[in-house]
Amino acid sequence: MTGSESPEGALDLRERGAPKDGQPSTLDTRLFMQLLVYQVTRGTEVAHVRGKLAQLLQDGGHPAVLYRDFNHPRGLAVLSWSQDPNDFIQHLHPRLAEVEELELRPELTQVGRSYSSGFEPDLSFWLLERPIATVSNPNWRWAVWYPLRRTGAFEQLPAADRGRILHEHAAIGRSYGTSDLVHDVRLACHGLDANDNEFVLGLVGKDLYPLSHVVQAMRKTQQTSQYIAHMGPFFVGYAEWQAPR
Repeated sequence: MTGSESPEGALDLRERGAPKDGQPSTLDTRLFMQLLVYQVTRGTEVAHVRGKLAQLLQDGGHPAVLYRDFNHPRGLAVLSWSQDPNDFIQHLHPRLAEVEELELRPELTQVGRSYSSGFEPDLSFWLLERPIATVSNPNWRWAVWYPLRRTGAFEQLPAADRGRILHEHAAIGRSYGTSDLVHDVRLACHGLDANDNEFVLGLVGKDLYPLSHVVQAMRKTQQTSQYIAHMGPFFVGYAEWQAPR
């Protein structure tokens, strides 16, 4: 959601959902999620570092998912989340920095915040609970994460046209979700991404192939074929450890 001015002229930065009993539904809390991707230094056993990292996350009570990197034999990644971005700086990052066997791959770092589209019937669930439940589901261990940016031309379209284009995109996503093939996490990263991307998408599921298939299917939509300026890089991982839900 972008900020809008109230009648008094003050900016209203709250997330908005579907009205309840004729009253606006708002929430001024959101979830931040960050993906940090590493490679294990040579001369160090990957399994040892993987176990060490999982123990660190568990002992510290850090809500996170530890991934193996599908495209890098020595690669690991940590997906973490919090409603307070200070938690990353003050608690998680100092602990991760203690693991000397890890080298950060900053080109794959992804970060974003949950956001509303204005139609969510339960804002708290969609903004704060659903993303965590999705990435923490023990039956959905495969994941594909990637950032994207739309062209400026998309924002200049009339609202009705933008809605129609987004509806086409969302309908495909829902069809994969209802079939239990792909479940998504959508995050906004305006001003948070080093490469000026606008959104981060997480696709998770029990098998890898459907995650690739939905990306392929989305290429045919008007949004992707005409209004996406850039996508990626893509991170593909398998959840080795997930914080208890």
